[in-house]
Amino acid sequence: METKDQKKHRKKNSGPKAEKKKKRHLQDLQLGDKDAGKRNLKAFAVQSAVRMARSFHRAPTNSSSGDGASKVGKRTLIQGLIRNFTRQKLTEIRSPVTIVSGKKRRLTIIECGCDINMMVDLAKAADVVLMLIDASFGFEMETFEFLNIFQVHGFPKIMGVLTHLDSFKHNKKLKKTKKQLKHSFWTEVSRGAKLFCLSGMPHGEYQNHEIHNLGRFITVMKFRPLTWQTSHPYILADRMEDLTNPEDIRTNIKCDRQVSLYVIKRSTLEK
Repeated sequence: METKDQKKHRKKNSGPKAEKKKKRHLQDLQLGDKDAGKRNLKAFAVQSAVRMARSFHRAPTNSSSGDGASKVGKRTLIQGLIRNFTRQKLTEIRSPVTIVSGKKRRLTIIECGCDINMMVDLAKAADVVLMLIDASFGFEMETFEFLNIFQVHGFPKIMGVLTHLDSFKHNKKLKKTKKQLKHSFWTEVSRGAKLFCLSGMPHGEYQNHEIHNLGRFITVMKFRPLTWQTSHPYILADRMEDLTNPEDIRTNIKCDRQVSLYVIKRSTLEK
């Protein structure tokens, strides 16, 4: 039995027995004496549980399909704008969303993926474009492709939005990156183009005051008529419904169909 005055057994860290145990342990790991100093058991361990949780919340999981700019946070931004204008939380977005932003203005928000066909279609009808840029990665190929498409189709108003700024741990590197991205964005779009910064996602969502400032800027923005859009008529429909009698389709699959289009926006050719 142990008494209060008796000390507990301590393992030896020096001496011939300790050296033998150390060599035996290195032989089991297939490491020599020279490689023993290079091996750090805590090299890839979690240093801070709070920091690890923030890194998991940083990348939004509800993004569009495809590679490239799919993890930049487009759908999370759309959900934040909808919550800012309607005070309602929309968990799933399946189609273009139209919201009322003022007495005489409605906004139709459409998410654009990395598909080149979708980029061309939206470039023909968009009045303002929110171009999200991952600050931790910089400009991607999809960004330059989208800008080239806009130059061909009239070049509407473009605003840049920097995301994933919380991935920078040092303010000096953050300021330098923001400055470089701002000048690169001005070179590609125009000097003085607006560039918003979303600092981070502390709880899986962007901060309310940043989304409020972005939404307010969009609300008071004035749109100029684009010559390309007025000279190229188009129709932008929200959804399509087939009103054909199912019996007619059953008897003749190639019969004439009656289709209903719910138009969001249209442009007619000026005379």
